Amino acid sequence: MLTGLLGPAKRDAWLQLRAEVEALTDSWLTNALKSLSIISSRSNCVNVLVTTTQLIPAVAKVLLYSLGSAFPIENIYSATKIGKEGCFERIMQRYGRKVVYVVVGDGVEEEQAAKKHNMPFWRISSHSDLLALHQALEFEYL
Repeated sequence: MLTGLLGPAKRDAWLQLRAEVEALTDSWLTNALKSLSIISSRSNCVNVLVTTTQLIPAVAKVLLYSLGSAFPIENIYSATKIGKEGCFERIMQRYGRKVVYVVVGDGVEEEQAAKKHNMPFWRISSHSDLLALHQALEFEYL
């Protein structure tokens, strides 16, 4: 998929840059992917991405960071025009109100939207928060 987006030379340069970023961030992306993979492997769970990025750039980022297996395109929502709370409303209309939602994020806007809809919020503001999320998923606390 990356070769189609970037071409072979740029793809290789991107993969090298991504590897360098992984080394500098103590495998942040790899650790996030582990948690996302656990969620998407469960028969009764889905990952949904809500972002303030416009939809096309958000989809491009998902593809560039190899997150396509964790976030199917129909589960990517842009809050650019309707805000995160509006996206949460649409997600709840799609999946229903009797579903357990867990919001994972780093911002006040998603935390407030989660609180308004009585959804648990898991803050990721450090590497240890990301590792704790993975452990909670691995041991099926979440």
